[in-house]
Parts: sequence; C-alpha cells; structure tokens
Amino acid sequence: MKEIDLITMDLRQFLMCLFLCTVFALSKPTEKKDRVHHEPQLSDKVHNDAQSFDYDHDAFLGAEEAKTFDQLTPEESKERLGMIVDKIDVDKDGFVTEGELKSWIKHAQKKYIYDNVENQWQEFDLNQDGLISWDEYRNVTYGTYLDDPDPDDGFNYKQMMVRDERRFKMADKDGDLIATKEEFTAFLHPEEYDYMKDIVVQETMEDIDKNADGFIDLEEYIGDMYSHDGNADEPEWVKTEREQFVEFRDKNRDGKMDKEETKDWILPSDYDHAEAEARHLVYESDQNKDGKLTKEEIVDKYDLFVGSQATDFGEALVRHDEF
Repeated sequence: MKEIDLITMDLRQFLMCLFLCTVFALSKPTEKKDRVHHEPQLSDKVHNDAQSFDYDHDAFLGAEEAKTFDQLTPEESKERLGMIVDKIDVDKDGFVTEGELKSWIKHAQKKYIYDNVENQWQEFDLNQDGLISWDEYRNVTYGTYLDDPDPDDGFNYKQMMVRDERRFKMADKDGDLIATKEEFTAFLHPEEYDYMKDIVVQETMEDIDKNADGFIDLEEYIGDMYSHDGNADEPEWVKTEREQFVEFRDKNRDGKMDKEETKDWILPSDYDHAEAEARHLVYESDQNKDGKLTKEEIVDKYDLFVGSQATDFGEALVRHDEF
C-alpha cells in the first residue's frame, strides 16, 4: 500500500503541475495554444540521396537507432538489417511490400511513444500479468481521491475519471476492460491511432465548448488560445486566427465548428511522409520491378536503408537489441 500511496502522490503532483502550467500559459495573452496534431518529419536532414542516405537511415530506423548502425562494419549492418527485414515481413511470405515498409517506418518514428508507455507500464500493471485493467489504472490514478468528495486542490477527480474511463473503453478494442500494451498506448496517445481520433475530437470540443451546445463558436475558439487579461488590443496573430476561423475553419459558414470541422482543424490530413519514403525505398531497391522486395534486394542496398563504418571495430562494438 505504501508503494501505491507514493505513486498516487506523484500522480497528484503531476496533475497539479499540469494544471498550474496550463493556467500560467493561458494567463499570458501573447502566447498561442496549438491544438493541431501534425505528423512529424521523418528526419531533420535534407533528403538528397546524391549527397547521402542519412535521411533514409533516420526514416527507416529512427534517428537514435540510426546512429548505432554508423558504428558497425558493413557485414554487421547487413546481418542486423536482415533480422529487421524478418520483422517487417509481417505475413511471412518472403516479401516486403510498400504497405509493410510504411507500417515499419511509422513504428520506428514513434519509438519515443512506446518508450513512454514502457516507463509507465510497471506503475499500473499491479499484478504483473502483462496487462492493465481499468480497475488497476483507476485505483492507481484515482484511488485516494475518490475517498475525498471535496478535495482542497480544486480538481474534479470524479469527472476526470469518467473521461478517462470513456477513453479507456474506446482504446480497449475487445471490450473486456483489460488493455494490452498496444491498447494502453492508444489510451495514452490517442492522436496516434485512427480508431481513437473521434475521442480526440470529442475531448477537444468538450474543453473549448463552454456553453455546451455541441459546437465551437468564434469566441470559444479564440478564448481557448488567447486571454484578453484586461488588454483591449489583440495581438496580430489573434486577428489572423479570427480570419482563419471565418475563412477556413467554419466551412459551412454557420458561425460555428461542428465535429467534422473540428476534426479537420486539429487532425489535418497532412502529407504522408512514411508512405512517400516507403515508395521511394521500394523504387530504389526493387531490382526486378515486381513492386515488392525480397530480403536479398534490401540487403543488397543496405547502404540506402542503414549506415555502417568501413572500419572493423570488432568486439569493441556495443550491441543493441532494440529491434
């Protein structure tokens, strides 16, 4: 029980810090809150294969993992790449398709999300069965607060719990109120999963829709990102946002955003970098032009997919087993 109490104390401190940070941010009238979820770039390097394949390495492996390959000999890089190919070939038919490559690239790019889930997993998986039930999550997060109907920190924990339970049930695909690691990842990072996007939109609308009419009007939209704080003159960016609302956000010109308009705003259909990179890798490596890659075709172009060192570092190399 002492361990659980310590965890809940840490969570309480985290929630308080989050609340104070939000209040602080909203109290600064020149700051802009960004609710839009964009797909991140695959690499901060220039994509120019004529100069180097660094962009492709970052895209295929993730920037941190790509660095580890730069320490390996070509032979070692090929060996590890071959093992990765076996994992990319999900249906085990001996070929890597563009779709499988796209899925792999998206997974590699979101490694930081999976690391975040791993860091939290042990706190919630109380019975160590490799799963997290709603009861486990609720007891760790809210257990002590539910005993106090009138906490002195101003939070409505019961309301927060209802919201969390709704999201947990949405993430829990089979409806057994027990989350696998993938389902728990969807619960903590719903913006990363297509089947969770409706809950992202719903929660956003609930945050901004102050009059609870099911829509976001212009003043609610502006009020979410800017506090007048007694200032009569609005910053230029606020005026721009008013224009954005009228000209682009409110597509049907009824003076408010509905669910679909809000979704278009916070979850825009960005250019799919992973799909473009997968198409590029297949095009560059597909020797017989059948639209899919064998392990041999990929390993033969190992320098496109992964880096290496020409120098043989031998046994001094640090081995990584992340993939």
